[in-house]
Amino acid sequence: MMKKTLWFLLISLAFFSCSGSRDKSKRSVGVTLSGAGATFPYPFYSIVFRDYMRKHPGVTINYGAIGSGGGIRSLRDKSVNFAASDAFLNEKETASMGAEVVHIPTCMGGVVLSYTLSGVDSLRLTGELIADIFMGKITRWNDPRVAAENPNIRFPDLEITPVYRSDGSGTTFVFSEYLNKVSPEWNKEMGAGKALKWKAGLAAKGNPGVASIVQLTEGAIGYVGSEYALTLQMPSAIIKNKAGNYVKATLKTISAAAETDLPDDMKVTLTDMPHPNAYPISMMTWLLVYRDQGYSGHSRQEAEVLVDLLNYIIGPDGQQLAEQVNYVPLPLQAIQKTKRIIDQIHFEGEKISTVSDPGIAVGNVLSETKTMSDHEKPAPHGKIVSE
Repeated sequence: MMKKTLWFLLISLAFFSCSGSRDKSKRSVGVTLSGAGATFPYPFYSIVFRDYMRKHPGVTINYGAIGSGGGIRSLRDKSVNFAASDAFLNEKETASMGAEVVHIPTCMGGVVLSYTLSGVDSLRLTGELIADIFMGKITRWNDPRVAAENPNIRFPDLEITPVYRSDGSGTTFVFSEYLNKVSPEWNKEMGAGKALKWKAGLAAKGNPGVASIVQLTEGAIGYVGSEYALTLQMPSAIIKNKAGNYVKATLKTISAAAETDLPDDMKVTLTDMPHPNAYPISMMTWLLVYRDQGYSGHSRQEAEVLVDLLNYIIGPDGQQLAEQVNYVPLPLQAIQKTKRIIDQIHFEGEKISTVSDPGIAVGNVLSETKTMSDHEKPAPHGKIVSE
């Protein structure tokens, strides 16, 4: 398997490096790109942007992890080159953008239910139980319904503290969109959205804020991006999926959710998917950019670097970095369709020539790649901010 993976990556890298690199130095001198949005992919964007800047010394990329809602507003105000969101634009948002926006998926992940409960290392939950906990209808850990799903656990008579996002959040959208599918009561009382009117619990800003409160509060449970739970080694619930199987969020179970026909515009939800091994709250995350880059004084040089950056992220180098920080690489079908979307980005009607293209053979390589050691990690460059 390792030999096949290495051969596969060498072929991809050869293709990647041979496409149009002769103008790289000219195109990248003194270019600054700015972006804002989702906290869910922040660890990936932090490392992939820095790696891109290391390879292109004339480029600076500034990114503020302010939440998906804030990123979309910044793009609509044309104060950034790109927005990051864990939810694709709805019809109202699309109409408000003033021009066509395209969605570039960058990686996959999951929304997990992390908790702090002494003596409980393996917690099973269903979608209905999760919905009732976050609606304040199940308030104590020893509730008979929770105990029935976990017959081997002796739960304490302890209050459940749900923790939710205070900011406009794509993670909230994915979480609530899943609950909309599996709980009629949630659908009726709460609905799906980036911001909800919560009935119980504590609010926190960003995925890091939710993770912090959960870690510090005995009896707490909150929804966070899978990479935060994996990196911080937080216990997370095993959730019953559509096929009736209890599934833990892993790179393979999240990847299984994408084993379906994907739309050409790549605007897709991956919750409650039918694959027997699919983690039920899986997701893609996107960078959002205007299809026509000739707006608000942006230069053609900026457009060329932006398109090159997008190709780099979905190429073999970018997708390897995703896996190294506990995100799931895009499947081959997604990469092929995303490449076609990137090719449609233009500058005042003229095609944007790119520095590099992703190797189409990248695919979804859940490889045996090693985690980068400290001396291999890209040096800090530019400004990557998590709020």
